[in-house]
Amino acid sequence: MEAENQTVLSHFLLLGLSEDPDLQPVLFGLFLFMYLVTVLGNLLIILAVNSDPHLHTPMYFFLSNLSLTDICFISTTVPKMLVNIQAHSKEISYTECLSQMYFYNIFLGVDNFLVTLMAFDRFVAICHPLNYTVIMNPRLCVLLVLLSWLIMFWIALIQNLLMKRLTFSMGTEIPHFFCELAQLLKVAGSDALINNIFTYVACALLGVFPMTGILFSYSQIVSSLMRMSSIESKYKAFSTCGSHLCVVSLFYGTGFGVYLSSSVTHSSQASSVASVMYTVVTPMLNPFIYSLRNRDVKGVLGRLVSRAASCR
Repeated sequence: MEAENQTVLSHFLLLGLSEDPDLQPVLFGLFLFMYLVTVLGNLLIILAVNSDPHLHTPMYFFLSNLSLTDICFISTTVPKMLVNIQAHSKEISYTECLSQMYFYNIFLGVDNFLVTLMAFDRFVAICHPLNYTVIMNPRLCVLLVLLSWLIMFWIALIQNLLMKRLTFSMGTEIPHFFCELAQLLKVAGSDALINNIFTYVACALLGVFPMTGILFSYSQIVSSLMRMSSIESKYKAFSTCGSHLCVVSLFYGTGFGVYLSSSVTHSSQASSVASVMYTVVTPMLNPFIYSLRNRDVKGVLGRLVSRAASCR
């Protein structure tokens, strides 16, 4: 029985986005391009923030952390997918699968918290400008980021420990390009009621509280803007929120889109294709949103490019 269980839990089969052999080179090239663009774009944001003293503010501190998390987030899924396509293999070991799910959940949750913290930062900057430096002091900013990591570390750890109690059949197929929690629970061979309850509670808490925080922050921001008499002041204040609003819309819009599409179509392939939006496309677009809509970041990136060109 022990030997059988060891064989059963040795590996899973990731079915990927398509089983068509002709599409594999296209998928490999497309995802490799998106991965490289994501890593390069987010590294440039981190470099820009750390290299310019004018960007050493809470807003850009959270932005650099978001960029770092996005790099880690996309690195949990895409490299393994690329390796499998190149090796013409669908296998992922049991340990690799749980590790991928663990880090994926951590980075997704931290992304969620960072987007919320950035909304809180804009709320304090616009609604309490005189107390901004006192409230958003470096110690508080670091503490909030560390708390986000700590919360997600424990939630992901509990989720993985609960997952280890489940059994799976030999050669279990996962209709996805990575080990997503929802898909693993669907293919489990034993009762996953406790796992599902914990997942629903965790998703509800991690969804409701951050979303409530963002909505509250922007409701207060809009209220403050309405009280401003100068149109120029309104535009200047709201322009600092433009990039963040785009990221929030992209992050939550694609996330809700995935779960709505999966609940409507009940197609695993449609769900996995839709999930590409928030696992790959969103981390790739975030640097462009902040660099194209933010004059400070554009200025620093321009100086970095000029400096690199002059060194040649």
